[in-house]
This record gives sequence, C-alpha cells and structure tokens, in this order.
Amino acid sequence: MRFKAVALGLLTGAALVLGAGSASAHASLTSVDPADQSEIAQGPDEVQLTFNEAISPNFATITVVGPDNNLWSTGDVLVDGSTVGIKVGDLGPVGEYKIAYRVTSADGHVVDGIRTFTLTQEGSGTPGKSVVADDSDSASTSVWWIVGAAVVAFAVALAVALRRPKKD
Repeated sequence: MRFKAVALGLLTGAALVLGAGSASAHASLTSVDPADQSEIAQGPDEVQLTFNEAISPNFATITVVGPDNNLWSTGDVLVDGSTVGIKVGDLGPVGEYKIAYRVTSADGHVVDGIRTFTLTQEGSGTPGKSVVADDSDSASTSVWWIVGAAVVAFAVALAVALRRPKKD
C-alpha cells in the first residue's frame, strides 16, 4: 500500500514537472534584425531582438558568432523596454552567423534561443575571441538534471509525509 502511494506520488510529480509546457504568458520573440535566416551583403551595425513584453535589463546576453566560430558582437547588451540589442563590428567571412540570446522576461522567466543570418559578401572585419560552437543542446541537458533533482526531492518529501507514526 505504501509503495503504491509513493509510486503514485512520483508519477504525479513527474507529470507535473515534465508535462508543464511553456506558458503563453511568457515573453516571446516577435522580430529579429537582421531577420532570421535572411541573406545580407553587408553586416549590420547592431543586432536587435524585439519581444512581446518588456525585458529585464539584468542578465540579458546576446552573442553573434560567425561561421569561423569567432565572436563578432562587441560591447554590452542594450535593453530598451521590449527591445534588446548589441553592437556588431564589421563582419568577416561569408557564411552563417548565429545570434544566440538569453534574456529574462518581465515575469521572471528565462527566454533563450538562436537565430541566424547569412553574410553573402566577404567583409573586412577583425573577429573577436574564438568560441566553441555548442550544437549539442547542453542547456537542455542541464534542465533534465534539474527536473530529475526536483522529482527526487518531491519523492522524498512525499515519503516523509506519508510515513505513518509508529504505535507504541
């Protein structure tokens, strides 16, 4: 009987944690400049992302990484209400540039993603530091560790709560 209660609690906890999709109330990206998957002949002075609600100026990050795995964005992230941007120096090699972002929406939830654009004509810019491209979705792996820890904590709390007091 006790095993069934613990198993039911674990399944319920897992369903609550794993079944929770992203709420529509969280910030969502509405536009990117340059546009996602666009082809441009000359690099922009700045990359801008616009969201459907205000973004917290704390913890906002944007990087622009080129096909050479070098950083091409420069300076600090600029947050103005629902628009977030970063300066971009003259670009260099032809190819796909990745705009990676991670911001905190007004409701406190983290929103992140990657958008791309393709430079069609060689630029004369000097790259920033080299970065390691992360196509393995390690952020998703980190989330699973957190989810696993939450399920274990829930199971322990449930087991303690369901423990029957000993009769003397």
